[in-house]
Amino acid sequence: MTALTIAVVARRVGFLYRLATVGEPAPERIAYARANIGAEIKAQLVEVFGQKKLLKWTPSGVAHFFVMWAFFILLTVYVEAYGAMIQGAITGRPDFHIPLIGRWPALGFLQDFIALAALLGLVAFAVIRIKNAPSKLGRNSRFSGSHLGGAWVILFMIFNIIWSLFLFRAAAINTGNFPYESGAFVSELVARILPTSSLLEEIALLLHIGLMLVFAVIVVNSKHLHIFTAPLNVLFSRRPDGMGAAQEMRSGGKVLDFEEADPETDVFGRGKIEETTWKGFLDFYTCTECGRCQSQCPAWNTDKPLSPKMLILDQRDHAFAVAPYLLMSEEQRAHAGQDVLALLEKPLVGEQGVIHPDVLWSCTNCGACVEQCPVDIEHIDHILDMRRYQVMIESAFPSEAGVMLKNLENKGNPWGMPEMKRAEWIEELDFEVEIVDEKMPEDTEYLFWVGCAGALEDRAKKTTKAVAELLHIAGVKFAVLGPMEACTGDPARRLGMEFLFNMLAQQNIETLNEAGVKKIVATCPHCFNTLANEYPQLGGHFEVVHHTQLLSHLVDTGKLTPITPIEEKITYHDPCFLGRHNKVYSQPRDIMAKVPGVTTQEMHRHKDRGFCCGAGGARMWMEERIGKRINTERVDEALTTDPDTVSTACPFCLVMLGDAINEKKNTGKAKETLEVVDVAQLLIKSIKG
Repeated sequence: MTALTIAVVARRVGFLYRLATVGEPAPERIAYARANIGAEIKAQLVEVFGQKKLLKWTPSGVAHFFVMWAFFILLTVYVEAYGAMIQGAITGRPDFHIPLIGRWPALGFLQDFIALAALLGLVAFAVIRIKNAPSKLGRNSRFSGSHLGGAWVILFMIFNIIWSLFLFRAAAINTGNFPYESGAFVSELVARILPTSSLLEEIALLLHIGLMLVFAVIVVNSKHLHIFTAPLNVLFSRRPDGMGAAQEMRSGGKVLDFEEADPETDVFGRGKIEETTWKGFLDFYTCTECGRCQSQCPAWNTDKPLSPKMLILDQRDHAFAVAPYLLMSEEQRAHAGQDVLALLEKPLVGEQGVIHPDVLWSCTNCGACVEQCPVDIEHIDHILDMRRYQVMIESAFPSEAGVMLKNLENKGNPWGMPEMKRAEWIEELDFEVEIVDEKMPEDTEYLFWVGCAGALEDRAKKTTKAVAELLHIAGVKFAVLGPMEACTGDPARRLGMEFLFNMLAQQNIETLNEAGVKKIVATCPHCFNTLANEYPQLGGHFEVVHHTQLLSHLVDTGKLTPITPIEEKITYHDPCFLGRHNKVYSQPRDIMAKVPGVTTQEMHRHKDRGFCCGAGGARMWMEERIGKRINTERVDEALTTDPDTVSTACPFCLVMLGDAINEKKNTGKAKETLEVVDVAQLLIKSIKG
C-alpha cells in the first residue's frame, strides 16, 4: 500500500513540476531567497508555523492552527505505527516505541491533545462553511466560486484519520503494546469501551495507515496540495509582502531591455498560460480557495466581476486543461486532438478568454488580496503581467485610459496641461519657494516632489500649499522642480504600459541626479511608492519620505506645534499605496492625535483592512461602469461614523472621496458641512488658527 501510494504521489508531483517549469524562469526568486536566508527563515517561522496571517481571522485561524500542527506532531504517530507493523512482523510483538523519547508521557499527551484539537477544528470548519455557504449568502460568501465538494471530502478524510488513530491507540493500550503508560488521555478513555483483541489492534492499525495513504493521494490531486506548496510559496514570495514596487518586466528570466527587445521573440507580459513564471504556477497550486482575498476586494464588494480568488483558479484550471499539450514533444503535438488544440487557442484575456477583460480592468491594485492571502499569492503580479500584454501587444484597454497615456507622453502629466502650470500654486503663497534651476541649493534639505495632482488639481493643491507652509514654519529648507517635474509614471505602469513608465522614470531619474537630489518628500502615495520602491529598479536611489512621516517627526520634535483646537469628529481613510503598500499607518493618526479638540473614529475597515477609494491601478482615469462606485461604497462606510470631517493623506483619495460626498450632499444623505481634507490641512489650520 505504501509503495503504491508513493508511486502515485511521485507521478503527480513530477507532473506538477514539469508543468510549472514549462513557464518562464524566475531566477530572481531563487537569488533573493539565497541572499536573504535570515528573512526567509523568519517568514517560515512566522507565516507557516506561526500562522500569522490566518490568525488575523481568529475563529478559523485558531482552528487551522491546530489542524496544521496536527499534521506535524502526528508524524510521530506514523513512526510508531510503521514501527509497530515492522516489529510485529519480525518479533510478533508490535510494541515499538521511538528511541529515547518514545515512552515519554508528555509525547503521548501531546499526540492525543493535538488530535482532539484538530477534531474540534474540523467541527469549527464545518460550522464556518455551513454558516457562510454560497447557497445562503450568494456572492457575499467568501466561498463563492470555490470547489466546495473537494473541501468537504478533505474534512471527511481528516475526520476518518483522527478517529482511526484513537481506535488503534486504544486497542494497543488494551493489548499492552502501547508505548506510553500515561498521558494519552483520549486513547485511554476509548480503550475503556473496547474489548482486548490483537486482531482489532491489527485491523485498526492497517485501517489508520490505509486512510492516511488514501488521504495523501487525494491531497496531491486537490486544493489541499497547499499543505506542501505553501511553505515553498512563502519561501519564494516577494519581500516584505509582495507589494510596494511592481515587478520588473522580464523575458527569459532577464529584465527586458526595451532598446533591444523584439516583440517576435521576447515575452511582453502574459498572453498565454505558458508565459506564466514557475512562481505563478506555484501560486496556482497553493491557492486554498479560502476566499479571504475575495471578501476584501473592493471590486468584488461593489458587484464587479473581479474576484482575486477566481482570477487564480481560472488560470489554474486552464493550465491543467492544456497541460497535456504543454507537456507534449513536438512530434506528439503534431498528432494532438482538436479539443486540446482548441483549448490552446483560447486567449488568456478576452471576451471568450480565460479571463474576461472586465475582470482585468476592475483591479485598483489596492493590495487587499495580497495582504490577506495566508499563503502569499501575488495577485497583483498576475494582473499587471496580463495588462502589459493587453496594452503593449494587443492595444486592448479602456479608451479613456488611452487619452491619459497620450497626455503622459506629450505633456508629462495625465491631464495634458502645460508644464508651466506646475508652478502656479506657488503664486498663492506669501513666501518664496525655491525652484530648482540646475542644481539643488546647498542649504536645501528636501526636494518637495509636488506630483501631477498636487500641482494641477485644485483640491490637491490645497494639500500642496499646506505642506509647503508647514515646512516653511518648521524651518525646513526645501525646493521644487516646477516645470522640470514630470509624472513619475505610476499610472502608466499600473495600466500596463511599461515602456512609457520606463521613459518617464529615466527622464526623472536623470533630472534628479543632475540636480544632486538626495532626499525627497512627496504628498502623493503613488509618487512616494514609485520614487522610493520602483525607481531603484532603474538606478534611481533616493531617500524618500511621505509628507505625513515628515510632519509627524516635526511635531514630535517641537518644530511644529498645533495650538488652536479643532472641535471635530474625524474619521481617517487609509490610502492603499501609503498603508498596505508601504505600511504607513501610524504617522497620519499621530498628527491628528496631536491636534487639540480632534475626536477620531475609525471606520470598520481600516489600516491593513482599509477599503480602496477606487483610484489606484490607473482607475483614476477610467470610467467605472459596472456595479456600485467604489468611492461611494467607501463614503457610505465613512458616514456610519457620523463624522464632521473625513481626512486622508492622498490627492487621489481626496478627489474620489470628495466627489462621492458631493453626490451624497446633493441627495441629502450627507450634511452640507462635511468635507474631505488632508491631515496636513488639519495641522496647518490648528497651527495658524
